[in-house]
Amino acid sequence: MNLTSRASGGSGPAAAMILGSCVSLQFGAAIAVHLFPTMGSWGVTALRLGFAAIILLIAVRPRFLRWTGTQWRSVIYFGVALAGMNGSFYCAIERLPLGAAVAIEFLGPLLLSAALSRRAVDLAWVSLAFLGIGLLGVESVTQADSLDPVGVLFALIAGSFWVLYILTSARVGQQVPGAGGLAMALVLSSLFVLPMGASGVAHAATEPGLLALALGVALMSSVIPYTLELAALRRLPRNVFGILLSLEPIVAALAGWTLLHQPTGPLRLAAIALVIVASIGTIVTAPKAVRAREDADVLEPVS
Repeated sequence: MNLTSRASGGSGPAAAMILGSCVSLQFGAAIAVHLFPTMGSWGVTALRLGFAAIILLIAVRPRFLRWTGTQWRSVIYFGVALAGMNGSFYCAIERLPLGAAVAIEFLGPLLLSAALSRRAVDLAWVSLAFLGIGLLGVESVTQADSLDPVGVLFALIAGSFWVLYILTSARVGQQVPGAGGLAMALVLSSLFVLPMGASGVAHAATEPGLLALALGVALMSSVIPYTLELAALRRLPRNVFGILLSLEPIVAALAGWTLLHQPTGPLRLAAIALVIVASIGTIVTAPKAVRAREDADVLEPVS
């Protein structure tokens, strides 16, 4: 059996892994929202990244003393991206409904895709995503539960750091073997956000219940999704992986509705749907040569 047939044969379980990752990540974010009133968004971010770093350090035990200066620079940039992406996203969902925040954040990867291509179809998909965000703006003006502009700004910042995350994680993946680069990047990211979340962390240190919830958030929002996505990427072509990952906004809306009782009206659902369609369209219409190269990368044995 060749590598391609093995990958297609494992597509069912791999798809379940991606869906499991989306559910774990977004429901973990919904649980994190409940911690914001007592710990603040930066305090929750610091504990989430810190717990995730400790877990991965124990599991991976990276040999960071052998890294070169180039490897360390890449890991540091990766840590900055993780800190900015997670911190600004938590600031966003502190002020915005979860589904809307994720939909706005998705603009970052879509704009990156458009920037890397000069084709009209890619610009059309980005325009469709902007139409979805425009619907969120219309809803904000016409409905009583308008979107907090500061929250929207933080979601856009999170999307920008998501772009940096994509670029830096790819570089770390090429330069640092295994998951050691991710483990050390998480350590650095937790240190970067600690000054802003120190008071929340100190408060949680006196409340075992808060620490337990923060540990649960770290498992659901970092450790479990990263593990599932890494396993899925060994079985799925990257374009299929991206399509499944594009379901995150609707999973986020479901998590916000069930755990946070956040309303989801027709305009917001339409906006989220447009962002999902734009994300899927960007992946499906990618040049065949690019998709073939990405699929080959996925099908290579992982050391």
